[in-house]
Amino acid sequence: MRTTGITTAALAAGTVLLLLSGCTARDAEPVPTSAAPVDESSLVAALPDATTEVDEVTWGLVEGEPRTLDPAAEYSFVIPNLCESLLQLQPDFTVEPGLATSAEWVDPTTFVIDLREGVTFWDGTPLTPADVVFSMERNRVESSPWFPAFVLVDTIEQTGDHQVTVSFTAPDSTFRDALSSAAGAVVNAAQAQQAGDAFGTASGDILCTGPYELADWTPGTEIVTTANADYWGGAPLTETLRYVFVPDGTTLTTALLEGEIDGAFNVAPGSRSVFESSDEGRLVLGPSTASFSFGPTRSTGAGANPDIRRALSLAIDREQYVQTVLSGLGAPQKTFTPPFAWDGMEAADQYTDAYAALPDVEFDLEAATALVEESGEDLSVPLVVAIPAGAKELAQTAAIIQAAGAQLGLTVEIDERQPADFTEIFFDPAARESIDFVATAGYLDSPGVLGYAQQFLLPPDLGGFFNWSEYSNEAVTGELQVARTTLDPAASADAFIAAQEVFAPDQLQVTLAGAYHLTFLNDGLTGVTTSVAAYSSPWALHLGAE
Repeated sequence: MRTTGITTAALAAGTVLLLLSGCTARDAEPVPTSAAPVDESSLVAALPDATTEVDEVTWGLVEGEPRTLDPAAEYSFVIPNLCESLLQLQPDFTVEPGLATSAEWVDPTTFVIDLREGVTFWDGTPLTPADVVFSMERNRVESSPWFPAFVLVDTIEQTGDHQVTVSFTAPDSTFRDALSSAAGAVVNAAQAQQAGDAFGTASGDILCTGPYELADWTPGTEIVTTANADYWGGAPLTETLRYVFVPDGTTLTTALLEGEIDGAFNVAPGSRSVFESSDEGRLVLGPSTASFSFGPTRSTGAGANPDIRRALSLAIDREQYVQTVLSGLGAPQKTFTPPFAWDGMEAADQYTDAYAALPDVEFDLEAATALVEESGEDLSVPLVVAIPAGAKELAQTAAIIQAAGAQLGLTVEIDERQPADFTEIFFDPAARESIDFVATAGYLDSPGVLGYAQQFLLPPDLGGFFNWSEYSNEAVTGELQVARTTLDPAASADAFIAAQEVFAPDQLQVTLAGAYHLTFLNDGLTGVTTSVAAYSSPWALHLGAE
């Protein structure tokens, strides 16, 4: 789950992406003990479109330098402005046409994509169905982070001069919205094949259709992109968008406040007060699917015991957590599925009502102590929680878990791992043997409710990639499968809600809080997407001066 580097194995059906915060040390000045509350109705999904041209904008990447710009291999805020998707994710998390003017089910197992005519790649060659088939097949391989979106796909074929048809082994209610994420990103087939392993790297090249095109990549220094004058949606008003790599949060904060860098996403919440008092720019709070949580890493030990997880959950004051870790820039969250994930969906009211019906998050040390006493666990055995080194918010999270455990008679130890070692937790069972929990931050990059549920609750062969505790409940598995394979939005929602009523009390992930999407932008600029949709959409298309 994420505020820093992302593992390419961040598998999801939504897609779920993991932020390995150890890759980004977002340190800043001490967090205030009490921060002003945020009215969530005031969250801003996008700033007004620019009306005036700008020669150059410098954007800071607190996530650091991307390994590649290949959308089939990795996430980066650079990629959505270069390689766009078949459908376009809007700032409010609704989905609109993109490279495809239509993408719809024509029967329960047949999905037809009609491409926008007249779209060209940066070199002037036309976008063809062959490029779309090639790109989707690349995302379909198991090594791709977007593979889960294609698990029910049977074939992908060109069926017209501007048409692609996808055939399925079963209906898939998640597929259409997934095409608004990088799962639906399109690259030029000929250029990708010619570049081979160098495709998308600093030593290679990339060819896409987006509003900006790659001009230069100086490893360790910057990536320079320029406006695509022939973009089908209209040329951007910013002529040059330059990305610089600033993986230290304190350094980024200083550069933003001094005007050396014009804007950045995922700025440090601990810098809230200095951002809000800045004369150089403004801090924009946007809606998000990001959240902080911790969950079990194996099927044995106290971490696998639902009573221990419930006890730790009850022993953590969520309001205080939001103040301490997020400087008030977030809110308690009842379960691992964030409300913004369904906000733009047809069955949004059903999901909202079901979420409202879930029990409120409680802080109850007496009940927590009773659960520990009834758990049957050997309290002399320490619990170990893993975090990535250098991740300020997750270090604070682990310390809060440790303090909560101490109040319950539990010894909690913190295992701080270097980024590469932390990443191995998600790949290698041996890396999880000595730990009980892993603390993470994460988000969903396209609309949908099934991403986390499928990963944490289903068997591995059905997509339960992170079901390390071997959770098994036939009713939950059945309802989640119905939710995915039912195309009627209301019926799919009914199935998910039925599953949620069963799995929510088991706290497979102890969700601590949802976090807002934080953007800092120079006062002279506007037009940026300021919601979590920036991960998947061309967020700088309308960037420019006011």
